[in-house]
Amino acid sequence: MDNITFDDFIKIDLRVAEIKACEDIEGADKLYKLTIDMGEERTIAAGIKQYYAKEDLVGKKIAVVANLEPRKLRGIISHGMLLAASNDDKSSVVLLTLDRDIPNGSKIS
Repeated sequence: MDNITFDDFIKIDLRVAEIKACEDIEGADKLYKLTIDMGEERTIAAGIKQYYAKEDLVGKKIAVVANLEPRKLRGIISHGMLLAASNDDKSSVVLLTLDRDIPNGSKIS
């Protein structure tokens, strides 16, 4: 594992977001299109389809990287990345969620 400096770390803008909607992406067997509210509405593409049913995601409060450069995935412009933990072979993936309620868009530090 490579170390980063504190100055590098503080460039990452981590925020609380609530998943408002989850949709399939045509032709994508691993990706969902998520509409999230992090104080503003955004769309992100997330490779969690094999681990979560759509109906289990809506309403979850998650951690996201808010200032990641947008990227086009399967025709969807993804404006951020959710945070998840996985084991080495990725047979198990778990979203990082909050244990208590806090407003959408709250800064994670």
